Amino acid sequence: MRPPGRRGVPTVPPALLLLLLPLLGAPRAGSAGPGASAELRVRVRLPDGQVTEESLQADSDADSIALELRKSDGTLVSFVADFKKDVKIFRALILGELEKGQSQFQALCFVTRLHHHEIIPSEAMAKLRQKNPRTVRQAEETRGPEHLHMDIAVNFSQGGLLSPHLRNVCAEAVDAIYTRQEDVRFWLQQGVDNSVFETLPTASEQTVLPRCRQVGDRGKSCVCRYGLSLAWYPCMLKYCHSRDRPAPYKCGIRSCQKSYSFDFYVPQRQLCLWDEEP
Repeated sequence: MRPPGRRGVPTVPPALLLLLLPLLGAPRAGSAGPGASAELRVRVRLPDGQVTEESLQADSDADSIALELRKSDGTLVSFVADFKKDVKIFRALILGELEKGQSQFQALCFVTRLHHHEIIPSEAMAKLRQKNPRTVRQAEETRGPEHLHMDIAVNFSQGGLLSPHLRNVCAEAVDAIYTRQEDVRFWLQQGVDNSVFETLPTASEQTVLPRCRQVGDRGKSCVCRYGLSLAWYPCMLKYCHSRDRPAPYKCGIRSCQKSYSFDFYVPQRQLCLWDEEP
């Protein structure tokens, strides 16, 4: 069992948000073509009402999508969807409170199974463009929150066997990469080597441990909870009908917002100082 590590170091109507490239006519010079990677930067409204810039990147060769935004408290949240490996990765770089004896920042990574209907395909994401980059985007749909019990650690040195993106995304969270038994069972069936995974206290064993917010001694083990939100992401393709076309065609996207909370074991309360009584 390894302790989690730390390293110092004008809202518009939804239908007008983003369009797929074919709607805008011929591709412009420098536009992403087949097999290319592309980046889109959009201004989004966070759940607390603040506005931040979000970066969305799509690589149709690697069949992956990456999203990154900074929360109001300075935390950098990253998300990667790896369609080839059925893996999604959440990373949080949490600013430390030096007066509480914390490092400059603490990194956490959570790895779960990707279901392909959760987000639009990478080739569609690569074709997204926006007419007005200054517009503040707000999700059309709020999807139900997920509460996940993370009871398996991911071995960073073997993480590339699970997803080639993991070693880059989780480089600052070498000893704090978590997943779930039910997702591990799926990946093992897909041929992933079991050397990638290490056992932590199971979800049932974690129920007998106190929540970190209930523990006063910073040297005691406990169950930590961390929450994050993807404030805006393209979750579905929209299809239009035309008299000139016999079949529906792709004509835009629907945007979603979704929140996640993760429970995971830490050997010391000191590694979970954000989890406090409300």
